[in-house]
Amino acid sequence: MKPGEDASPNRNTLAPGLYLVATPIGNLEDITLRGLRVLKEADLIACEDTRQTQKLLNHYAIATRTMSYHEHNEMTRAPELVLELERGACVALVTDAGMPGISDPGFRLISLAIRHHIPVVPIPGAAAFLAALVASGLPTDSFRFSGFLPAKRGRRRSVLESIRSSPRTQVFYETPHRVKDALEDVVEVLGKDRHLVIAREVTKIHEEFLRGHAAEVLETLNARGDVRGEITLLIGKAEEAGARVQTGAPSTGSGKALGRSSIRQRLEQLMAEEKLDEKAALKKVAKERGISKSEAYRELQRSK
Repeated sequence: MKPGEDASPNRNTLAPGLYLVATPIGNLEDITLRGLRVLKEADLIACEDTRQTQKLLNHYAIATRTMSYHEHNEMTRAPELVLELERGACVALVTDAGMPGISDPGFRLISLAIRHHIPVVPIPGAAAFLAALVASGLPTDSFRFSGFLPAKRGRRRSVLESIRSSPRTQVFYETPHRVKDALEDVVEVLGKDRHLVIAREVTKIHEEFLRGHAAEVLETLNARGDVRGEITLLIGKAEEAGARVQTGAPSTGSGKALGRSSIRQRLEQLMAEEKLDEKAALKKVAKERGISKSEAYRELQRSK
């Protein structure tokens, strides 16, 4: 290929590089015009499941060549794709739904491409956790997305323990066959009144949001029997839960002061009961609240 010459007869304006293309999480209309252009003009589309991606390509009459790239072959497939990229190819990376690399394959290829100084270009679009968050009704000023909750009960409860006093909305993915067990743990660890939302089948025909206290949502799911579909679990911040238990209404503005005070009080409690120095106690407080140690320190200083 001569310098400046296109590697593909389909290409119009696409420069060589790795393109991370967000695909619809349900409704096939939820893909950007830019995303469609990249898929059409790319030399190759690396797919988590070629059969799933082909449905999208057929819908938009896109004939670009596809190749499988998934968790079971990425160790060998990533270097192969980087070789193509180094030869000047345009490679579009897609997963079955949403943004590549978000609880889906992609990180290995992306990091390898960066190490080889290959341009990596994000093509933004649908992401299940973000769509669920903005429609949940929970605070979005500060949130944390943590992927899937652990499958084993002990590890799952440890994760929930770590967010017991979290000052931000927590977002997780969960499987249909584990969601009831997860909610039972939420009730036991975080309390029956912790506010949460189950977002199910977002953007699809049977899209549903179940909002309420943990015990109420669990009761609703138990009454249904089997639960199906893609699920996002959103857990309200600790101060929201406290405000609802005390007043039955959202917090009116004292949440930040309460959060700062509780950090100081918890720090003093740990130092007294567990004989920890301030540094060790602050590290434990930060872990309990799901925040960084520096953030916990700043909150502590503002409370003095």
